Amino acid sequence: MSKMNFRRLGLAVLTGAALALAGCATPFRADVARFQSQLPAPQGQTFVVEAGDPSLDGGIEFGQYANLVAGELTRFGYRAAAPGEKPELLVRMNYGIDKGRERVRSTGFNDPWYGGGFYGPGYRPVVVRGPNGRRYIYGWRDPFMWGGFGPGYNDVESYTVYTSGLQLTINRASDGMRLFEGRAEAQSRDNNLTLIIPNLIEAMFTDFPGNSGEKVQITVAPPPK
Repeated sequence: MSKMNFRRLGLAVLTGAALALAGCATPFRADVARFQSQLPAPQGQTFVVEAGDPSLDGGIEFGQYANLVAGELTRFGYRAAAPGEKPELLVRMNYGIDKGRERVRSTGFNDPWYGGGFYGPGYRPVVVRGPNGRRYIYGWRDPFMWGGFGPGYNDVESYTVYTSGLQLTINRASDGMRLFEGRAEAQSRDNNLTLIIPNLIEAMFTDFPGNSGEKVQITVAPPPK
């Protein structure tokens, strides 16, 4: 096999790996803990959704997430207060994501063609930026360029894991009594809040209001292609 064929084969491996990763749609998993005290059974009680951070109130992005929460509460039998109507329940929401932590995973292997004792000490790294910002570091030993012996093909994946969270509380408007507290947390390789927060909201309202004091893992199916 010529040196050109070796390079073409290497490119095919890189391209195939990137396409395979791009086509994978994995479920979203969140750890959800919920607590309640005298939360009334839904009978059309009115509510408003507010930001736990007042600076977010009136924001377009927050309004998008607040509409999702309102839609879930309405589905369960509560009712969004009309403009100027005094609500019975105050729903407050906080959300965020950290700056991420770097992780490295080795998926190397020895190929009988590449790593059967025919290749030399020269390691040539190639860094490829894959889907969602993942970095793939590929190395091989080329007999035509280096000669000698070597361990074969090596694949090391470096990626970032982000931790996101959603907090939701429900208070009685008349006296401020706390009726419900919930939090949902998840880890992902993506820090796109416009995708993550809707998933956390869906996880929060799965089997709502849940068993008080119980922590469960909720799986949200990926959207259909």
